[in-house]
Amino acid sequence: MILPGTPFHPRTSDLCQPHNWRRWGKYIVAGSYELSPEREYWAIRNSAGLLDTSPLNKYIFQGKDATRVVNRIITRDVNKCAVGQVMYTTWCDENGKVIDDGTVHRVEENLFFVTSADPNYRWFCENANGFDVTLQDVSDTTAALALQGPNARKILQTLARAEMDSLRYFSVMPNHLREIPIMLSRTGYTGDLGYEIWMENKYALDVWDLLMEVGDAYGITPIGILALDIARVEAGLMLIETDYTSVRKAVIPDQMSSPYELGLGWTVALDKENFVGKRALVQENRRAPEWRFVGIEIEWDSLEEIYARKNLHPHLPLQTVRESVPLYDGDNQIGYVSSRCWSPLLKKYIALAHLRAPYFEIGSRVEMEVTVEHERQRARAVVGKTPFYNPERKRK
Repeated sequence: MILPGTPFHPRTSDLCQPHNWRRWGKYIVAGSYELSPEREYWAIRNSAGLLDTSPLNKYIFQGKDATRVVNRIITRDVNKCAVGQVMYTTWCDENGKVIDDGTVHRVEENLFFVTSADPNYRWFCENANGFDVTLQDVSDTTAALALQGPNARKILQTLARAEMDSLRYFSVMPNHLREIPIMLSRTGYTGDLGYEIWMENKYALDVWDLLMEVGDAYGITPIGILALDIARVEAGLMLIETDYTSVRKAVIPDQMSSPYELGLGWTVALDKENFVGKRALVQENRRAPEWRFVGIEIEWDSLEEIYARKNLHPHLPLQTVRESVPLYDGDNQIGYVSSRCWSPLLKKYIALAHLRAPYFEIGSRVEMEVTVEHERQRARAVVGKTPFYNPERKRK
């Protein structure tokens, strides 16, 4: 099967020099626009990176019962989400295991725009049955761009009709870029100052061209998902089917995770009305957690010692490695790493990991398996706080 390009493909295809296309959902997107994602990564942190995020799944809930239906589905309390605000949340099955995570934008009192990594239309419809609500899957008709980095606001201020200063962190507003109608949210997946731009497909190329034209003076750079992958690990952000498995795709119970086990207990509002999975999550909240999703830093001195035994210098990949690697305490395996990368900005080897109690406490010492010249070794590491990178400009 030949996968289609997104509405921005006529532009991105001309720019993608190495032609390293990657699958994202049912689309192809650029892995990187150059042979190495390094320059694209630095654009996110130093100027502005422009990323095609159209493969995200997108849904609109509208009607008298829209609030009740969204609240029935997600673990957070959408009654606390004011018009113009955005909530990050999870949603679970009846056993309290995570199906997916995403964002809920309250555009109007009874109109919600919901995004997710995986398709959820059928499950949303099942939970909306019998309610006065209209549910639309607008995934294929809504194009999306993420403009991320310290110059993102300056670029948008040059083009936007409505005042940008009123758009706070995790807020959303209707706006125009010149004469083009868009929805603009101050959200993203990089842990930096950033915005996401939502528009009808017919406006996609015009919006891309405007941003690239105006953004040229501010160092705008098209970025692929390889650069994004490094930034999201620095931001401590998990990726479905890499850092956790959706309960829909899990084969055995050990592959399933609750919000508490993913370090997302703060997204669970047990004091709100009934929602899918509440009973199981109430019971789990009464117990001490057995697992937690954490960040770890691998000690550089330890890596040097391991490579020195083979008369080598440490050699680390230039992109995020998405694979399971065991973590140990002595002879006991106590967890595993799910994503790891070298942070170009922090100059640290960092990872996202799942650890058993009590090893997930900040400051705990662990060991990560490292393979050098086909031999398995162990590097010392320490559990640290996430996000690893958290600039003030992200929220200001």
